[in-house]
Amino acid sequence: MAMTAEAAEVIETASPPLDERSKYLRRLVVRGLEGGGRGHVGSSLSLIEIMRVLYDDVLRHRPKDPQWRNRDRMILSKGHGCLALYVMLADKGFIPLETLDTFCHRDSILGGHPEAGKIPGVEASTGALGHGLSVGVGMALAARMQERDSRIFVCTGDGEINEGSIWEAAMCASKHKLDNLAVIVDYNKIQSAGPTREIQDLEPLVDKWEAFGFATTEVDGHDVAELRAVFRRLPFSPQRPSAIICHTVKGKGLPFAENDANWHHKAKVPPELVADMYAALR
Repeated sequence: MAMTAEAAEVIETASPPLDERSKYLRRLVVRGLEGGGRGHVGSSLSLIEIMRVLYDDVLRHRPKDPQWRNRDRMILSKGHGCLALYVMLADKGFIPLETLDTFCHRDSILGGHPEAGKIPGVEASTGALGHGLSVGVGMALAARMQERDSRIFVCTGDGEINEGSIWEAAMCASKHKLDNLAVIVDYNKIQSAGPTREIQDLEPLVDKWEAFGFATTEVDGHDVAELRAVFRRLPFSPQRPSAIICHTVKGKGLPFAENDANWHHKAKVPPELVADMYAALR
Protein backbone atom coordinates (compact mmCIF):
# COMPACT_ATOMS: atom_id res chain seq x y z
CA MET A 1 0.00 0.00 0.00
CA ALA A 2 1.28 3.47 -0.84
CA MET A 3 2.29 5.72 2.01
CA THR A 4 -0.02 8.65 2.69
CA ALA A 5 1.25 12.22 2.53
CA GLU A 6 0.70 12.49 6.29
CA ALA A 7 2.80 9.38 6.92
CA ALA A 8 5.56 10.77 4.71
CA GLU A 9 5.60 13.97 6.76
CA VAL A 10 5.99 11.89 9.93
CA ILE A 11 9.02 10.18 8.39
CA GLU A 12 10.58 13.53 7.53
CA THR A 13 10.19 14.90 11.05
CA ALA A 14 11.34 11.62 12.64
CA SER A 15 14.61 11.33 10.71
CA PRO A 16 17.59 10.71 13.00
CA PRO A 17 19.85 13.72 13.64
CA LEU A 18 22.56 14.28 11.07
CA ASP A 19 25.80 12.61 12.11
CA GLU A 20 29.24 14.11 11.60
CA ARG A 21 29.76 12.49 8.21
CA SER A 22 26.49 13.89 6.85
CA LYS A 23 27.38 17.34 8.20
CA TYR A 24 30.87 17.09 6.72
CA LEU A 25 29.52 16.24 3.27
CA ARG A 26 27.10 19.15 3.50
CA ARG A 27 29.97 21.46 4.40
CA LEU A 28 31.66 20.31 1.21
CA VAL A 29 28.52 21.29 -0.70
CA VAL A 30 28.77 24.74 0.87
CA ARG A 31 32.45 24.82 -0.09
CA GLY A 32 31.51 24.27 -3.73
CA LEU A 33 28.75 26.84 -3.47
CA GLU A 34 31.20 29.33 -1.97
CA GLY A 35 33.72 28.67 -4.75
CA GLY A 36 31.20 29.13 -7.51
CA GLY A 37 29.06 31.77 -5.84
CA ARG A 38 25.94 29.89 -6.90
CA GLY A 39 24.35 26.47 -7.13
CA HIS A 40 21.31 24.30 -6.54
CA VAL A 41 21.57 24.19 -2.76
CA GLY A 42 18.24 22.68 -1.74
CA SER A 43 18.32 20.14 -4.56
CA SER A 44 21.78 18.93 -3.53
CA LEU A 45 21.21 18.78 0.22
CA SER A 46 18.19 16.49 -0.10
CA LEU A 47 20.46 13.98 -1.87
CA ILE A 48 23.34 13.71 0.57
CA GLU A 49 22.40 10.56 2.47
CA ILE A 50 21.34 8.80 -0.74
CA MET A 51 24.69 9.58 -2.40
CA ARG A 52 26.59 8.81 0.80
CA VAL A 53 25.14 5.32 1.18
CA LEU A 54 25.55 4.53 -2.50
CA TYR A 55 29.22 5.49 -2.58
CA ASP A 56 30.12 4.27 0.92
CA ASP A 57 28.25 0.98 0.97
CA VAL A 58 26.67 -0.04 -2.32
CA LEU A 59 28.44 0.87 -5.55
CA ARG A 60 31.38 -1.13 -6.86
CA HIS A 61 33.80 1.51 -8.06
CA ARG A 62 37.51 2.16 -8.47
CA PRO A 63 38.41 5.85 -8.17
CA LYS A 64 41.86 5.20 -9.66
CA ASP A 65 40.27 3.33 -12.56
CA PRO A 66 36.95 5.10 -13.18
CA GLN A 67 36.33 3.22 -16.44
CA TRP A 68 36.71 -0.22 -14.83
CA ARG A 69 34.51 -2.46 -16.97
CA ASN A 70 32.72 -4.25 -14.14
CA ARG A 71 31.88 -1.20 -12.08
CA ASP A 72 28.34 -0.35 -11.08
CA ARG A 73 26.92 2.74 -12.80
CA MET A 74 25.24 5.65 -11.00
CA ILE A 75 23.47 8.23 -13.13
CA LEU A 76 22.38 11.46 -11.46
CA SER A 77 19.44 12.16 -13.73
CA LYS A 78 18.48 15.26 -11.71
CA GLY A 79 21.74 16.79 -12.83
CA HIS A 80 21.11 20.14 -11.13
CA GLY A 81 21.80 18.37 -7.79
CA CYS A 82 25.36 17.83 -9.00
CA LEU A 83 27.07 19.30 -5.92
CA ALA A 84 25.97 16.21 -3.98
CA LEU A 85 27.62 14.01 -6.62
CA TYR A 86 30.75 16.15 -6.84
CA VAL A 87 31.39 16.01 -3.10
CA MET A 88 31.19 12.20 -3.17
CA LEU A 89 33.56 12.02 -6.14
CA ALA A 90 35.95 14.30 -4.26
CA ASP A 91 35.53 12.39 -1.00
CA LYS A 92 36.30 9.07 -2.72
CA GLY A 93 39.30 10.36 -4.66
CA PHE A 94 37.92 10.52 -8.21
CA ILE A 95 38.84 14.22 -8.18
CA PRO A 96 40.91 16.31 -5.73
CA LEU A 97 38.96 17.99 -2.93
CA GLU A 98 40.39 21.32 -4.06
CA THR A 99 38.49 21.00 -7.34
CA LEU A 100 35.31 21.86 -5.42
CA ASP A 101 36.65 25.40 -5.01
CA THR A 102 36.51 25.82 -8.79
CA PHE A 103 32.82 24.92 -9.14
CA CYS A 104 31.26 26.82 -12.06
CA HIS A 105 34.51 28.64 -12.90
CA ARG A 106 35.13 29.15 -16.60
CA ASP A 107 38.13 26.79 -16.66
CA SER A 108 36.76 24.18 -14.23
CA ILE A 109 35.70 20.61 -15.01
CA LEU A 110 32.83 21.08 -12.53
CA GLY A 111 29.95 22.80 -14.22
CA GLY A 112 26.40 23.39 -13.07
CA HIS A 113 25.44 19.96 -14.43
CA PRO A 114 27.59 16.79 -14.64
CA GLU A 115 29.49 16.06 -17.85
CA ALA A 116 30.61 12.55 -18.77
CA GLY A 117 34.06 12.30 -20.35
CA LYS A 118 35.10 15.45 -18.52
CA ILE A 119 34.66 14.52 -14.84
CA PRO A 120 36.07 11.16 -13.68
CA GLY A 121 33.28 9.05 -12.21
CA VAL A 122 30.41 10.78 -14.04
CA GLU A 123 28.59 8.18 -16.14
CA ALA A 124 26.23 10.40 -18.14
CA SER A 125 25.84 14.07 -18.99
CA THR A 126 22.60 15.18 -17.40
CA GLY A 127 20.76 18.43 -17.04
CA ALA A 128 17.95 18.24 -19.55
CA LEU A 129 15.56 16.55 -17.14
CA GLY A 130 14.03 13.17 -17.90
CA HIS A 131 16.90 11.62 -19.87
CA GLY A 132 18.79 9.66 -17.21
CA LEU A 133 16.47 6.69 -16.99
CA SER A 134 16.60 6.11 -20.74
CA VAL A 135 20.40 6.07 -20.55
CA GLY A 136 20.22 3.73 -17.58
CA VAL A 137 17.96 1.31 -19.46
CA GLY A 138 20.53 1.19 -22.25
CA MET A 139 23.34 0.52 -19.77
CA ALA A 140 21.35 -2.22 -18.06
CA LEU A 141 20.64 -3.91 -21.39
CA ALA A 142 24.32 -3.63 -22.36
CA ALA A 143 25.40 -5.23 -19.08
CA ARG A 144 23.07 -8.17 -19.72
CA MET A 145 24.22 -8.61 -23.32
CA GLN A 146 27.88 -8.45 -22.28
CA GLU A 147 27.24 -10.86 -19.39
CA ARG A 148 28.45 -8.40 -16.77
CA ASP A 149 26.93 -8.32 -13.30
CA SER A 150 27.15 -4.52 -13.13
CA ARG A 151 24.16 -2.81 -11.52
CA ILE A 152 22.70 0.44 -12.79
CA PHE A 153 21.32 3.09 -10.42
CA VAL A 154 19.43 6.13 -11.71
CA CYS A 155 18.65 8.94 -9.27
CA THR A 156 15.75 11.12 -10.34
CA GLY A 157 13.98 14.11 -8.82
CA ASP A 158 10.27 14.23 -8.05
CA GLY A 159 9.81 17.31 -10.22
CA GLU A 160 11.82 15.60 -12.93
CA ILE A 161 9.45 12.66 -13.15
CA ASN A 162 6.80 14.99 -14.55
CA GLU A 163 8.68 14.27 -17.80
CA GLY A 164 7.02 11.73 -20.09
CA SER A 165 10.38 10.31 -21.15
CA ILE A 166 10.76 8.88 -17.63
CA TRP A 167 7.64 6.77 -18.05
CA GLU A 168 8.55 5.67 -21.59
CA ALA A 169 11.85 4.39 -20.20
CA ALA A 170 10.05 2.76 -17.27
CA MET A 171 7.85 0.77 -19.67
CA CYS A 172 10.94 -0.34 -21.58
CA ALA A 173 12.73 -1.40 -18.37
CA SER A 174 9.75 -3.47 -17.32
CA LYS A 175 9.35 -5.05 -20.75
CA HIS A 176 12.96 -6.22 -20.71
CA LYS A 177 12.78 -7.45 -17.09
CA LEU A 178 15.82 -5.39 -16.07
CA ASP A 179 16.35 -6.51 -12.49
CA ASN A 180 19.88 -5.02 -12.66
CA LEU A 181 18.30 -1.54 -12.78
CA ALA A 182 17.17 0.53 -9.80
CA VAL A 183 15.45 3.91 -9.94
CA ILE A 184 15.81 6.19 -6.92
CA VAL A 185 13.33 9.04 -6.54
CA ASP A 186 14.51 11.98 -4.41
CA TYR A 187 11.01 12.82 -3.23
CA ASN A 188 11.58 16.16 -1.48
CA LYS A 189 8.13 17.33 -2.63
CA ILE A 190 9.29 20.76 -3.84
CA GLN A 191 10.37 21.59 -7.37
CA SER A 192 11.74 24.82 -8.78
CA ALA A 193 8.46 26.74 -8.69
CA GLY A 194 6.79 25.31 -5.59
CA PRO A 195 5.24 22.17 -4.05
CA THR A 196 4.97 19.19 -6.39
CA ARG A 197 1.44 18.43 -5.24
CA GLU A 198 0.32 21.85 -6.46
CA ILE A 199 2.26 21.86 -9.72
CA GLN A 200 1.77 18.22 -10.75
CA ASP A 201 0.59 15.90 -8.00
CA LEU A 202 2.47 12.59 -8.17
CA GLU A 203 0.39 10.57 -5.75
CA PRO A 204 -0.18 7.68 -5.52
CA LEU A 205 3.50 7.43 -6.47
CA VAL A 206 4.17 3.89 -5.28
CA ASP A 207 1.17 2.63 -7.22
CA LYS A 208 2.40 4.40 -10.36
CA TRP A 209 5.78 2.66 -10.30
CA GLU A 210 4.15 -0.67 -9.48
CA ALA A 211 1.75 -0.20 -12.41
CA PHE A 212 4.75 0.29 -14.68
CA GLY A 213 6.15 -3.06 -13.55
CA PHE A 214 8.66 -1.95 -10.90
CA ALA A 215 9.04 -3.66 -7.54
CA THR A 216 8.77 -0.60 -5.32
CA THR A 217 9.49 0.42 -1.74
CA GLU A 218 9.63 3.64 0.30
CA VAL A 219 12.26 4.79 2.76
CA ASP A 220 13.30 7.80 4.82
CA GLY A 221 15.91 9.26 2.50
CA HIS A 222 17.91 10.76 5.38
CA ASP A 223 18.09 7.62 7.54
CA VAL A 224 21.44 6.05 6.69
CA ALA A 225 20.69 2.71 8.37
CA GLU A 226 17.34 2.38 6.58
CA LEU A 227 18.90 3.25 3.23
CA ARG A 228 21.62 0.65 3.71
CA ALA A 229 19.04 -2.00 4.55
CA VAL A 230 16.92 -1.17 1.50
CA PHE A 231 19.84 -1.15 -0.94
CA ARG A 232 21.06 -4.51 0.42
CA ARG A 233 17.75 -6.06 -0.67
CA LEU A 234 18.19 -5.22 -4.34
CA PRO A 235 16.80 -6.47 -6.60
CA PHE A 236 13.47 -6.51 -4.80
CA SER A 237 12.01 -9.07 -7.19
CA PRO A 238 13.53 -11.33 -9.87
CA GLN A 239 13.06 -10.12 -13.44
CA ARG A 240 11.61 -6.78 -12.33
CA PRO A 241 13.37 -3.41 -12.15
CA SER A 242 13.33 -1.79 -8.71
CA ALA A 243 12.14 1.64 -7.59
CA ILE A 244 13.09 3.25 -4.29
CA ILE A 245 11.07 6.30 -3.26
CA CYS A 246 13.17 8.29 -0.81
CA HIS A 247 11.19 10.75 1.29
CA THR A 248 13.54 13.69 1.77
CA VAL A 249 13.60 17.33 2.81
CA LYS A 250 14.71 19.98 0.36
CA GLY A 251 17.59 21.92 1.91
CA LYS A 252 18.06 19.31 4.64
CA GLY A 253 20.53 20.46 7.30
CA LEU A 254 19.96 24.19 6.92
CA PRO A 255 16.92 25.05 9.07
CA PHE A 256 16.41 28.37 7.27
CA ALA A 257 16.38 26.62 3.87
CA GLU A 258 14.38 23.46 4.53
CA ASN A 259 11.19 22.99 2.50
CA ASP A 260 11.67 26.38 0.86
CA ALA A 261 11.42 26.58 -2.95
CA ASN A 262 13.47 29.79 -2.84
CA TRP A 263 16.47 27.57 -2.03
CA HIS A 264 16.08 25.43 -5.14
CA HIS A 265 18.89 27.54 -6.62
CA LYS A 266 20.89 30.43 -5.23
CA ALA A 267 22.97 32.89 -7.22
CA LYS A 268 25.39 35.58 -6.05
CA VAL A 269 25.61 34.09 -2.57
CA PRO A 270 27.05 36.71 -0.17
CA PRO A 271 29.80 35.78 2.32
CA GLU A 272 27.52 36.32 5.32
CA LEU A 273 25.05 33.73 4.00
CA VAL A 274 27.88 31.26 3.45
CA ALA A 275 28.92 31.84 7.06
CA ASP A 276 25.37 31.13 8.21
CA MET A 277 25.37 27.86 6.29
CA TYR A 278 28.66 26.73 7.83
CA ALA A 279 27.40 27.70 11.28
CA ALA A 280 24.27 25.57 10.84
CA LEU A 281 26.42 22.55 9.96
CA ARG A 282 28.79 22.59 12.93
